[in-house]
Amino acid sequence: MRALLLTTALMLPRPVFAQDVALVLGMERYEQLDRVNRADDLLNATDRFEALGFDVFSRANGRVLAAKDLAAAFQAGAQDADRLVVALSGHFVTDGARTWLLTSEAADPDLFSVDDAGLSLDSVLQVLGARPGQAVMMLGAADPDDLDMEDSGLSSGIGALDIPQGVTLIRTTPQVAATVLSNELTEPEALIGQRLRANPSLFVDGYLPADWVLMPSEVIVETPAPTPVGRTTTDLNAEAALWDRTTAADTVVAYRNYVARYPSGRFVDDAEQQIEAILAEPNRAARLIEDALALTRNDRRAVQSQLTLLNYNTRGVDGIFGPGSRGAITNWQQSNGFPQTSYLSREQINLLDAQAARRQAEVEAEEARARAQADALDRSYWGETGGVGDEPGFRAYLARYPDGLFANIAKARLSEIDDQRRGAAEAADRAAWSIAQSEDIVAGYQEYLAAYPSGVFAPQARARIEELNAPQISDAQVAQSRAEEAGLRLSGVRAQLLELRLRDLGYNPGRLDGVIDGNTRNAIVSYQEAEGLIATGYVDRATAVGLMTGSITITVPGR
Repeated sequence: MRALLLTTALMLPRPVFAQDVALVLGMERYEQLDRVNRADDLLNATDRFEALGFDVFSRANGRVLAAKDLAAAFQAGAQDADRLVVALSGHFVTDGARTWLLTSEAADPDLFSVDDAGLSLDSVLQVLGARPGQAVMMLGAADPDDLDMEDSGLSSGIGALDIPQGVTLIRTTPQVAATVLSNELTEPEALIGQRLRANPSLFVDGYLPADWVLMPSEVIVETPAPTPVGRTTTDLNAEAALWDRTTAADTVVAYRNYVARYPSGRFVDDAEQQIEAILAEPNRAARLIEDALALTRNDRRAVQSQLTLLNYNTRGVDGIFGPGSRGAITNWQQSNGFPQTSYLSREQINLLDAQAARRQAEVEAEEARARAQADALDRSYWGETGGVGDEPGFRAYLARYPDGLFANIAKARLSEIDDQRRGAAEAADRAAWSIAQSEDIVAGYQEYLAAYPSGVFAPQARARIEELNAPQISDAQVAQSRAEEAGLRLSGVRAQLLELRLRDLGYNPGRLDGVIDGNTRNAIVSYQEAEGLIATGYVDRATAVGLMTGSITITVPGR
């Protein structure tokens, strides 16, 4: 029973049947999965909820049946409640459309077994949807990389959630979730909308008005519950003290002693569940020892690197102790005379570190010896090849040691040799060209081309050969052609008709002005060459016959 005392006279008490309800589950210690540090700190807010008039259904490290029983009790209480708060912390998994909080006995859940190892967030959200504007879900999620969900059909973390209208969803880390739950979310009359939105560590979705007030202002006074018949306060305290010692020991013997002492005690169900869990996990004690070490991801990477160095295959160095790493640890434990639990103790980690350090030193020493031996072979080979100082030696050395100790020297010397060879070749080329030019005959140029087909002066040699092989025109022939043209009296209209005729035949005589200039002479030469005539540039009798017939009347003397 709880009595409500109002902080102001203006406020009316709530009906006694309108009890607010909270569900708080913190999964820090998993029986077969990695520990989630600070996940059960959520339960520190229980007293604050109860002081605000909430019925609180809470459990730390509960198994799936206990978690579902608490969720069912929460659902029943939610029917008459004004405010609903759910706070969950631990490992979450999702199939993309649905998300579950894994409970303490979860081992390797897959798509078809996850309902037997976790609490469905989607189901809890349906309950919260009945109180729009007064319903909150706080999720403190472990690092998704701490779970290896390979081939399970699931992935670690929180998936896409269908948030009902008016429900507020807050996602963060376990530590931040516990802090916010014990402060902003349980502060009477606090304007929490703006404060939640301004917190960079929170991801808030759904309903979140800036002026939102969630908690009431009533102060709750607890009325002591009646003591069960036949049991005194002293008896209850003694049982609680024994239970505290039992959970601290966390062994089958301790839990059995508790059950034997209190066969109808308040914690019998929990004791039997813990006995079942311990018996179902042969290496539980070893796992708890490793959990207590609170190894960081970098610590685990270091362990994986050391095992790999010692030839124990962890199947990757990612900071996650999955099947590959656990198998490697088991093999190492067997080789070193430890129980093959697959979990490490501080003593084992120290020994592994020492072995890896020794092996690293051995590897470095072996590498140093190998380098020294390789360098000695390199130097010896250089003495027999490149050390001689000739081109064959340099090339032989580089063929075997392209990146050797003396590779740069060999390459530089070969470059010098190539430069000298190119210089000598160019000098010989020029000398041969000078000889060919001095002779200036076809045979001389052909001899040059035979020796230097791609020489510097090869194009000039070929052009000169073509010139020398071209038909030669004597001065007498030019004079004869000039005299024959003079006899044609090509001037004025006759010269203009000559130009017109050349143009019509496709030759360019320049302006059609009746003046036989250089352009006209060039056109005449082109015509004569095309017709196989002596290309003097003058209109001799043969040219006149071929060029002028039918165009102009020319009187050719002597014909």
